[in-house]
Amino acid sequence: MTAPLYSIPGAPAGTSLVTPAALAEPARTVADILAQSQVESVMDELDRDLIGLAPVKTRIRDVAALLVIDKLRAQHGLAAQAPSLHMCFTGNPGTGKTTVALRMAEILHRLGYIRKGHVVSVTRDDLVGQYIGHTAPKTKEVLKKAMGGVLFIDEAYYLYRPENERDYGQEAIEILLQGMENQRDDLVVILAGYKDRMDTFFQSNPGMSSRIAHHLVFPDYDVVELLQIADRMLASTHYQFGVGAREAFDAYLQRRTVQPHFANARSVRNALDRARLRQASRLYADRESALSAEDLSTIAASDILASRVFANIEGDAP
Repeated sequence: MTAPLYSIPGAPAGTSLVTPAALAEPARTVADILAQSQVESVMDELDRDLIGLAPVKTRIRDVAALLVIDKLRAQHGLAAQAPSLHMCFTGNPGTGKTTVALRMAEILHRLGYIRKGHVVSVTRDDLVGQYIGHTAPKTKEVLKKAMGGVLFIDEAYYLYRPENERDYGQEAIEILLQGMENQRDDLVVILAGYKDRMDTFFQSNPGMSSRIAHHLVFPDYDVVELLQIADRMLASTHYQFGVGAREAFDAYLQRRTVQPHFANARSVRNALDRARLRQASRLYADRESALSAEDLSTIAASDILASRVFANIEGDAP
């Protein structure tokens, strides 16, 4: 039987993974802290749930290692200022940035860096007001909600619009900078977006750049990785490729990845959803046949080949 968990005094209920034995005996080894925090299970989930992204996963493990060692240093009276863990995630849509942010928050929470481990995901509209005096309360309210966790700002470069003299994005940036500096031991801010636009944003906002300690680049997936992602997506919804269907989807990806507006895993999910629609229409048309579980869970090659991608029509083909 698993030993009951006890809360840390003063912390929100349910935030501690410390057992009575661990309370009596302080952690002395890396293994002790890993056992208490169970953080390795989160990193294992990240490895299992996300295809590829080896450099990203390595950096996350490095951050976890730093926090584990800091805990051991504290046991020897070698405590230092908490490291800054504000981050920037750059990459195209569908490369796993939001998923990694969620896992990162859980890791930081389990290792005691943040109190709650929740993620508040926002865009410019959640931070910037439409008139004088509107931006400050909006931004401060978002920061208040994010305290004790991670604030994930998607397409952060839209906060800065120098071409518009009446834009209030710069006010939001200044308030964010204050929060990132003054609450660094209770808040992690992750900025996300396209790499080239984020580079321009940092050049125009050196104060923000200096507060970002970790820059993680999320590469596009290749076709082999996208096929593996498709396999996992289908399995998670109790579907499978039928005879020749996986090869047809491979051919689909070879064409689709070079077309405009391809969004990696997101586009794979959309393509599979459309294949399911075609499968449903195909099965629905045959009203008199008894359908087996295999019939209902199999995507046929024809369900893939019906895509307009194979007709060489440009755009985000269905």
